[in-house]
Amino acid sequence: MTTRRIFTGRLLCTSMALSAAMAMAPSLAFAQSKLKVAAIYTVPFEQQWVSRIHKALKAAEARGEIEYKASENVSNADYERVMREYATGGNQLILGEVFGVEAAARKVAKDFPKTSFLMGSSGKPQAPNFSVFDNYIQEPAYLSGMIAGGMTKTNKIGMVGGFPIPEVNRLMHAFMAGAKETNPKVEFTVTFINSWFDPPKAKEATFAMIDKGADVLYA
Repeated sequence: MTTRRIFTGRLLCTSMALSAAMAMAPSLAFAQSKLKVAAIYTVPFEQQWVSRIHKALKAAEARGEIEYKASENVSNADYERVMREYATGGNQLILGEVFGVEAAARKVAKDFPKTSFLMGSSGKPQAPNFSVFDNYIQEPAYLSGMIAGGMTKTNKIGMVGGFPIPEVNRLMHAFMAGAKETNPKVEFTVTFINSWFDPPKAKEATFAMIDKGADVLYA
């Protein structure tokens, strides 16, 4: 029997992100008992990266700390429009992930200087109201790669990613560097599924790698 091992890099975004955003605009936190919060996601709520944010905000809502609204599966083409609707609707804090719509999102932030924005982003913060976060887990990705390099019996590792953007490449290259550190003979097969949430396509790519001899997988 072949044991297949999967290493997964995940962002664990909790209510700390919400607390940071409230600190960014302290006047909002004390102006009224409940902060009006909206979130915009380009993927379904169950997508792992987004689900951490959504669950944290739902928990804050259940505690009575915020009023929370959210939209899922918002296309890049519609993202700016939805941001403007939430900002115009009086939401004081807007969260989301804008990796594919950086310019448009930052333009909205400039047009609504009294609204606070906290976005998963490739770029830097934008004064006075656009804060950013990302999954800076390249160190654990490197360590995972070191373990993977020592575990593989075939010297073949499969890697599945969403899009070949800097955030994804940073983690993948860290993982590969770690694997090479412990096993210079290891070879990698990399597939991008061009989606942040397509389980059937990811599964198809994974089994194709296994068929080619990969006995360790990174996603």
